Amino acid sequence: MSTIRTIRALALLSTGLLAGALGYGAVNVVATFNAVPLDVRLTFHTALMRMNGPVVQTVMASAAVSTVAFAVLVRGRARLLAAGSGGLVLLSFLVTRFGNVPINAEIKTWAVSSAPADYPAVLRRWEMFNDIRTIAALAAFVCVLAAADRVGAAASRTALNERSVPWSG
Repeated sequence: MSTIRTIRALALLSTGLLAGALGYGAVNVVATFNAVPLDVRLTFHTALMRMNGPVVQTVMASAAVSTVAFAVLVRGRARLLAAGSGGLVLLSFLVTRFGNVPINAEIKTWAVSSAPADYPAVLRRWEMFNDIRTIAALAAFVCVLAAADRVGAAASRTALNERSVPWSG
């Protein structure tokens, strides 16, 4: 398998995993958080973030590196799409790091003491950051899909042109 195909596959896999994980969380986990009593949410939220941290960080790093590498290896519109995907993965990381993670630290303290009076506003802020990072991850995946499609279409055209050259032997 060529380098470009390997990097393309890694970019597709990692951005797809990131979009899928964050999308599942936004649709199912957040709805579940909102359906249970606060003490259950806080306990579950804290445990989930402890388990998710290393996994999501690894997937984000893989998505960032592979999309940038893909952008370096391709040309034209595919390069712009792959670079855009890398930028969106970076946005998702920054929102996570500077939006969700500090609030997760607050929630962790609430789980062992009590939530402050303004906890509904803080949880709404966490959900807003979660929505932003999820949309960014989904958009990153769509950009990589489009870049991969352009690269695949160009490779198909090249192969077709090579086969249609008349034999001069």
